[in-house]
Amino acid sequence: MLAAFAAVTAYGTVSACTNFIVTRGASTDGSVMVTYAADSHALYGALYHTPGGRHKAGEMIPVYEWDSGRYLCDIPQIRQTWSTIGNMNEHSLIIGETTYGGREELVDTTGRIDYGSLIYIALQRARTAREAIRVIADLANTYGYASSGESFSIADPNEAWIMELIGKGYKDDGQGGNARRGIVWVARRIPDGYVSGHANQARITTFPKNDPDNCLYAPDVVEFAREMGYFDGRDEEFSFADAYCPADFATVRGCDARVWAFFRTVADGMDEYQDYAMGYNLGKRMPLWVKPRTKVSPKQLFDCMRDHYEGTPMDMTTDLGAGGHNCPYRWRPMTFEVDGVEYLNERATATQQTGFWFVGQARADRPADTGVLWFGVDDAATSCLTPIFCSAQEVPECFREDNGSMLEYSPTSAFWLFNRTTNFAYMRYDMISADIRKVTDQWENARLAEMETLPARIGKMSPAARRNYLTEVSVSTAQELFDRWQRLNGYLLVKYMDGNVKSEHGDVLSFLDGDGSAAHFVDNGNGRQIPDKIQFPGYNEKWKRAVAADNGEVLRVRK
Repeated sequence: MLAAFAAVTAYGTVSACTNFIVTRGASTDGSVMVTYAADSHALYGALYHTPGGRHKAGEMIPVYEWDSGRYLCDIPQIRQTWSTIGNMNEHSLIIGETTYGGREELVDTTGRIDYGSLIYIALQRARTAREAIRVIADLANTYGYASSGESFSIADPNEAWIMELIGKGYKDDGQGGNARRGIVWVARRIPDGYVSGHANQARITTFPKNDPDNCLYAPDVVEFAREMGYFDGRDEEFSFADAYCPADFATVRGCDARVWAFFRTVADGMDEYQDYAMGYNLGKRMPLWVKPRTKVSPKQLFDCMRDHYEGTPMDMTTDLGAGGHNCPYRWRPMTFEVDGVEYLNERATATQQTGFWFVGQARADRPADTGVLWFGVDDAATSCLTPIFCSAQEVPECFREDNGSMLEYSPTSAFWLFNRTTNFAYMRYDMISADIRKVTDQWENARLAEMETLPARIGKMSPAARRNYLTEVSVSTAQELFDRWQRLNGYLLVKYMDGNVKSEHGDVLSFLDGDGSAAHFVDNGNGRQIPDKIQFPGYNEKWKRAVAADNGEVLRVRK
């Protein structure tokens, strides 16, 4: 399996993945929620499933590096494992991640377990967030950590944590082994009623040393920093992020700014951190968590993953780089140079290279096996989430891992279908994305409403019957979304082909909910399906003025 690339060490490097976290007391329905966007130019968006069960003594499992597919080692299997679907297991345990990289000298080239394997093995072995933290630490310390610095979001129906870790580099033990094998780490529980987030930059600064209910850490986390010369103050002044991943303009503007965009959407008082988010004032660091002005709904959280800094100085839809149709995307690389001056392309939460994304939702007031992984593929801003129950025992065909790849198109793959639709939308983003958003909002709101009736539908089903029912609902609903997106794809091509816009009776929803026939579009009345009242909307004012300034003498109409 492939995964997102490593995070920013300079602004020009790809910065991948975004996690937002909402605690029980901060959500409208009492759920704990975690978001994740797996952003990579090489990641194929698919839904992973591992069945749980009992295992024989002596059984071994192979470990492959998630990013590259490279074989690392075999490790002993445990007697009992849990079923997983995506980044959630049957007990509603959720794990997401973002890579922050950190100090390069702390990468252990002899490590045998990478961050992706830590996620998926922990999901198979742990029932709660606290158990998962211990599993992750034990695995990395036992086998050696094969990746760079990492932040994990770890949540269950009752609580949510941020865990940050990094390796210790390599030091020969005199016998060809690594005397520093393992990790330094810290994990903080997010207070109930608050929201948090991380996006490729270490976020945990100082932390309490004597509060195990709310903070866990490696016993040598401070001592090792002293040994390496990263810290020489008092223990109570120790900051994990400052020691192991010092912030700079690149990591703040390209990474922490995404967390700021989420915070400002749901909480008051975030304007005071705008200069920090833009990388101008690193001394005024954002808090690790904030209290939202009102409780956050699942749909609001879905939409926070669709952000392009709208309404801020970094708004990607308003400058000339957005072209004539307000496109909020900038193709890579992340920086460019003009006359010896370097400029950046913003890195927003929603991005074109997303492989898959999700919002995991765990509720303490319902059976743990009814937790929901709201799952989608491709760019969050122009794709749609569908509910996959955490105890589902089957992956929908459209999300299956071997249904296509990044090098092989499949007509039954949701990843390829959503990419076809989205890449067309990038051409006339202001118009086409608005139609897509209508369909997305209708779908997600309808599915969320269905979740409120779930207790009545499952009634007093046995656990086995409930699991079968939830599997069937997950699969059939995902297929329904796939079929609906195919109709949307055809509609958008007919309506917006060749840069003009065909007039229609109604809108995209009336087309999809109606018979989807040619009669939806306005014809010339002669019964031959020839369009009438075709519109030619042209380009936005900023683009026209820029073209006139650039080449007006040649293009000017002379009278």
